[in-house]
Amino acid sequence: MRIFVAGSKGMVGRAIVNQLNNKKDLEIIEASRENLDLLDQAAVAKFLSNTKPDIVIIAAAKVGGIHANSAYPAEFIYENLMIECNLIHQSYLNNVERLLFLGSSCIYPADSPQPMKESHLLSGKLEPTNEPYSIAKIAGINLCSSYNRQYNTDFRAVMPTNLYGPEDNFDLENSHVIPALIRKIHEAKENSEDKVQIWGSGKPLREFLHVDDMANASLFILNLDKKIYRERILKNFSHINIGSGVEHTIADLSLLLSEVIGYDGDLIFDSSRPDGTSRKLLDVSLLESLGWKAKVSLVKGLETTYQWYLANQANIRR
Repeated sequence: MRIFVAGSKGMVGRAIVNQLNNKKDLEIIEASRENLDLLDQAAVAKFLSNTKPDIVIIAAAKVGGIHANSAYPAEFIYENLMIECNLIHQSYLNNVERLLFLGSSCIYPADSPQPMKESHLLSGKLEPTNEPYSIAKIAGINLCSSYNRQYNTDFRAVMPTNLYGPEDNFDLENSHVIPALIRKIHEAKENSEDKVQIWGSGKPLREFLHVDDMANASLFILNLDKKIYRERILKNFSHINIGSGVEHTIADLSLLLSEVIGYDGDLIFDSSRPDGTSRKLLDVSLLESLGWKAKVSLVKGLETTYQWYLANQANIRR
């Protein structure tokens, strides 16, 4: 069995490859950005034709936090659309047996009822701060379901909640909330600063999932029997949620990170900065009914992520 993991050098892709390495009778296909431009249709077509994978996992994407989404909306919609269009279409043309597309919980409306069910997709307006990215991810879901409907392919889509863990992006301008807070609070501790300023009011609620749990859930869904997947999921929905089912305020998360890092200064929340959606909690009852549940607690996950950050600071800061 040959599996191509697109985006294998990123946080999620690396975690998936690590778990695949423990399985027998698998050949993992990887390609760096230097060797394969996923925005180039001809290059993707040639690559899949030459490598002939049985399975394709799309973990590649242009991602970022509120600042990055607001500053680069054109790149976020264009690059993500091109990546998924090229990979999904060429997977069909090259007779890929099974495909897994990784989306994002931002596909749901800004005022979606909580927790967010798979059925809430396209039921309202999206959060303006990341609308281009959200639209691209919704298109990826629809691509999978459209090819399934027209060509009887086995293309699956999963929607993870906010992810974190080793290999995350710790750039202060473009990262998500957990890596950004880890770096800010750690540097404040290093520099003996008595306070840390944090974007937003601290009131929004967020659900977090460790990347190892995400990788495990992705492979669990990928390996579900085709009949079960179609009967339990595709009959009613086009995708399945992946999350922990637990939420925390940004303020509580910040305090917890201060404890993990050992910082005793003040946390100052800047309400003039955007909060984004006030609450984002996925309904993961469908996934749990299939037999999967998150295992890594937030405290344990933050501790291991911080230890990875400490071990890789030199490379991160370059």
